Amino acid sequence: MYKLLLVDDEAIIIRGIRSFVDFDALSISEVFEASNGKSALEIFKAHEPELILADINMPKMNGLDFASAVKELKPNVKIALITGYDYFDYAVTALKAGVDDYVLKPVSKKDIQQTLQKLIAKRQQADNDIEVSRLVQDLKKNADAIDDTGYKAKIKQEIEDNIANVEFSLSYLAKQLALSTSYLSSLFKRLYGQTFQEYMLTIRLERAKILLLSTHMKIYEIAAAVGFDDPNYLSASFKRKFMLSPNQFREKAREQG
Repeated sequence: MYKLLLVDDEAIIIRGIRSFVDFDALSISEVFEASNGKSALEIFKAHEPELILADINMPKMNGLDFASAVKELKPNVKIALITGYDYFDYAVTALKAGVDDYVLKPVSKKDIQQTLQKLIAKRQQADNDIEVSRLVQDLKKNADAIDDTGYKAKIKQEIEDNIANVEFSLSYLAKQLALSTSYLSSLFKRLYGQTFQEYMLTIRLERAKILLLSTHMKIYEIAAAVGFDDPNYLSASFKRKFMLSPNQFREKAREQG
């Protein structure tokens, strides 16, 4: 759910937006109002809304200065400026400076609805990018935390090369490293703190999470990409580990975006 801040010195504009926008359909749970940039900045500091619609021409602090101040406080906030043709050049300048969109007066229901939808889509994409980056960093940290042994790099590379290989197994890895299966089993558990099978299941499910967040791939495509020959087994394993099915996880990420 999102919070929206409406900023305009013309009360009729704010009343109009409140009357014709279906906030529930956009997952907007709270709407705040301000009549100038200065008071809007205080409201933003207090409530930190994710979305902002602001007039470009306002008293005390104009829309450009307000947007700049807000972006400095919270760069991932999504802002659209409402402007007349007389201030169109300012709106273009604002876009170059980091404002996310603009809408020209007189505003219609369709204009506002589409603008808010675009802001939400940008916010969701930004949040997904952050989550993907975090997951990738977590995977890297987990790998880097393993004791530095002569086999560490070789094992990591073999796993990376075979993440989509459904035939990849402990015996396959042992053959690649010229080790006995029993010795590799002990070595792997000593280095990773878990069995080969447990580790591979975990890393494949984590990769599946990344693909769910960063792509539009279907579940069977993700299953193939991370080494599951049965999409149903991927879904069951994913739900056991994360308490959500892959589709539920993807949908929840979008809703929370």
